[in-house]
Amino acid sequence: MNTKSKASIVLDKLAGIVGQDYVLTDADSCSLYAQDVFTKDIPALAVVQPSSTLELSEVVKNATAHNYITIPRGGGMSYTSGYVPQHENSIIIDMSRMSKVVEINKEDMYVTVQCGCTWKALYEALKNTGLRTPCWGTLSGIYATVGGGLSQNGMFWGSGQFGAIADSVVSMEVVLADGSILETGAAAQVNGTPFFRHFGPDLTGLFVGDTGALGFKAQATFRLMPELTAREYISMDFKTSDDALSTMSEISRRGLAMECFGFDPFLQAQRKQRESLASDAKALVGFMKSAGSIGQAIKQGSKIAFAGRGFMDDVDFSIHAFIEERSTHGAKQCLEEIRAIVKKNNGKEIENTIPKILRANPFGPVNNMVGPQGERWVPVHGQFPHSKVIPAFNAAESIFNSHKKEMERLNIGVGYLFAVISTNAFVVEPVFFWQDCLNELHEKSVESGHYNKLKKFDENIEARDTVTRIKNEIAAKFSELGGVHFQIGKAYAYKEGIKPTALDLIKRIKELVDPNRLVNPGSLGL
Repeated sequence: MNTKSKASIVLDKLAGIVGQDYVLTDADSCSLYAQDVFTKDIPALAVVQPSSTLELSEVVKNATAHNYITIPRGGGMSYTSGYVPQHENSIIIDMSRMSKVVEINKEDMYVTVQCGCTWKALYEALKNTGLRTPCWGTLSGIYATVGGGLSQNGMFWGSGQFGAIADSVVSMEVVLADGSILETGAAAQVNGTPFFRHFGPDLTGLFVGDTGALGFKAQATFRLMPELTAREYISMDFKTSDDALSTMSEISRRGLAMECFGFDPFLQAQRKQRESLASDAKALVGFMKSAGSIGQAIKQGSKIAFAGRGFMDDVDFSIHAFIEERSTHGAKQCLEEIRAIVKKNNGKEIENTIPKILRANPFGPVNNMVGPQGERWVPVHGQFPHSKVIPAFNAAESIFNSHKKEMERLNIGVGYLFAVISTNAFVVEPVFFWQDCLNELHEKSVESGHYNKLKKFDENIEARDTVTRIKNEIAAKFSELGGVHFQIGKAYAYKEGIKPTALDLIKRIKELVDPNRLVNPGSLGL
């Protein structure tokens, strides 16, 4: 039997499971769904879109039984080749139809969703319940999915106090390579429901951060908590990186902010260029809607409008924090403690426009996935303990200085995003910008009005290869300093950066759940 006829037979079987309309084999789809924000390589053989756990189970079982590689794909917002095929004839399983919020259980305080549900959809479903998940998504949550967030792990909303996405999930339903369905946490108990994470060894944790190497996340359950309605916002300016990073670490250690993040001067300048007055106006309306009373909306809205963009002109390292507490008194107390830390570390308070607008529009457009003129964009990052943050930043700066002439010649710019996770972790994320052609995923994801105004650059392989080389150098240095990563995918050197005993166990688990290496081979370096 030749390859083509074998493929046709398998794809016909898959169409019988999900419906003919949900097996995509056209060249455009097979290219689009196989590329991420940074990498476009081998197209998929087909893209299959199941709508339920049972359909997903049957799709995986039938594809792997015929030795086809299967790869899970969420919202496509990653940049470490997590779902980019390494082999011909790979079938991408797009989870976008598995997007339901299955159950909001207010009595037992959990919410269950299908893993193709976006963070924005989950946020909207919980919006008027007075409840939330502790960590409630990433900034790209308009497209990024719950399953993608669990596969990659990640952070932002709620992370300053409640940790990464992995720290909020309690149970999962996972489809393994042979199509079998595994439930984790309390749902694994014979009479259980997914209300609690722990019952014997933590099987839920095993499938978090695996970048789709160990199985397909079908459903996930998160614990719920009461929404915290008393809010304060603060923005700060520091003249040195040491003062800015020390301030963030102190805010983190003392658990004062729900979210705390910052930019270096370069990234700040990029953001100022990128955002338009029209998006300011849209964001302002969003903030005024969320302000509570009409009086508060007018008062705060007029302050934001009056501040405009000029207040950022002389800012160097800017730090922004959101405070959420049960009481107004508690929120104000946290704010005063942050102000004291800022003063001690030679900072000054500036207009708090950025955190106010961002919190009112938590899942805005993903126009930031390209530079302000239409440049390509890619980050590299590490999570560190507070004691290693300043050394990590200085090490990255040293690497960039060693490549300064080359970067200037190729017009490669670099900035930094900083963020804290709970009381004990700090993200340092250098971000590259360079002139290069965009791909179909950029065109599909960026707002069309914004995309059409961007410059369109020619392909620039030399600059892209240089970015890749420097990015890998930074990742290696971060690993040398003891840093760890979210979103390992196929880009970070996981095998080289983990102790042999741990690696051996991961390999054995992979062998057990996917003996023929047909689920996303190459992810985690497996």
